[in-house]
Amino acid sequence: MKLLLVPLLVCVAVLSSLQPTGKEIIKVGPDLPFPFSPAVKAGGLIYAAGVISTDAQGKVVGDDVRAQVKGVLDRIRQVLDAGGSSLADVLSVQVYLKRAEDFAAMNEVYKTYFSADPPARTTVVTDLLLGGLVEISAIAVPKGGDRKTIHPEGWQKSQNPYNYAVKTGDTMFLAGLVARDPRTNARIEGDMTAQANAVLKNAEEILKAAGMGFEHVVSSRVFITDGGAFQEMNAAYRTKFPKEPPARATVIAGLMAPDLRVEMTFTASTAPRKVIGDGRPANPNLSPAILSGQRLYLSGMLGNTEATKGDIRAQTRETLARLNKAIEAAGFNKSHVVDGIVYLPDLSNFAGMNEAYREMFRDAFPARATVGAGLVAPDGLVEIMFTAVKP
Repeated sequence: MKLLLVPLLVCVAVLSSLQPTGKEIIKVGPDLPFPFSPAVKAGGLIYAAGVISTDAQGKVVGDDVRAQVKGVLDRIRQVLDAGGSSLADVLSVQVYLKRAEDFAAMNEVYKTYFSADPPARTTVVTDLLLGGLVEISAIAVPKGGDRKTIHPEGWQKSQNPYNYAVKTGDTMFLAGLVARDPRTNARIEGDMTAQANAVLKNAEEILKAAGMGFEHVVSSRVFITDGGAFQEMNAAYRTKFPKEPPARATVIAGLMAPDLRVEMTFTASTAPRKVIGDGRPANPNLSPAILSGQRLYLSGMLGNTEATKGDIRAQTRETLARLNKAIEAAGFNKSHVVDGIVYLPDLSNFAGMNEAYREMFRDAFPARATVGAGLVAPDGLVEIMFTAVKP
């Protein structure tokens, strides 16, 4: 499998540019010819792109996961410093591991970087580009910005280096939640329905501790281990979101224990909230987009049609066209997109996806992570989820 190499780690220059949209592009290192920015600063937050530990030629650096986690977090620290932030100001982290068995070793290194008051965090198993063992992305506030951890009364502290939720202003980022009793830290066994209900119960308690409810959730990411249980998860999920559900992406990924079936992570906000449609029939499980204050949270979208079947470029174009329709329906435009996640079931499609992706974002690229994960649509070749900010 031939992949397009993406230099990510060596820092030789720091550039920052303020766009007419009010978003600031943070560039650390050479001006690389790839369609994403190392970080974007907009609306009071800094979105750091997914990082793999590589040298300037795109070769993975680090013989094991410990060395690669160190390389990745050193790189993210450089990016945040260039954007006027720091690791201490991080609100939320997404960790993608190639192998579940590296979880403990990853945590050993990770906690040395986040030794006090760590961010909320989600960790799942996906395929990674370049043969990397770990990819990490982050969202932070500028140095000295508002940052408050949320911990429900009676819950034990997480056994791993993360907080259950971190809030800034009107927005809260929850950690990835699995079926666990937070008062004993014991896992809750059962089928998809039982585990999804346990996850949602825990989310409800976190939201309540922050003075929020499910009506404040604007975006969610759901990771399931078995695509065959997708509708079971949906049935449980809809009990908490009976109307105007949040934006959502659901993909198939591995979790940190073999008996876990689902992990969910949420973003919630008390800012004024509006559902944005995209012209297609309503989906009871998700809204195409949620406008919350100045931020627009878009669902993961696909472009799998009969006309695009088997063609990564065509599917990417159709996916982006659907996203752009929702973006424009909200009164935004593509230049307001600040962050994205691309899910590819087959990473050999990376170059073709980038070719079509670049057609939408010709400059001032958003931050982005790209990982290998299964899609619930069997003929889907790509799923993309965005966040946009309008000043």
